[in-house]
Amino acid sequence: MAVRMGNLSFDHASYDAASDVLYLHIGKPRPAEDAEETAEGHVLRYDEHGRVIGVTVVNARWVLEREGAITVTVPQPQLRIEAGDLAKALELAGLTELR
Repeated sequence: MAVRMGNLSFDHASYDAASDVLYLHIGKPRPAEDAEETAEGHVLRYDEHGRVIGVTVVNARWVLEREGAITVTVPQPQLRIEAGDLAKALELAGLTELR
């Protein structure tokens, strides 16, 4: 069974009814390299490349019955541009030495 959430498709799902926790996985369930709590109190799990490999949805049934949907806020990636890459655009040739 596949579950879509935004642009992610989870092909493994398991539900712990006693704890009301839904576990969604992309690919075979595996340990995460990193994890972070969302604004809603759920947990995003990441692989070694920073890609989402799973979501733990806390109070899944309760939230669905109350709100009719589950929202998981995925943080936006931090964007970074090195000085040398902007030197030409900023007409600051000296910045290339900062690389």
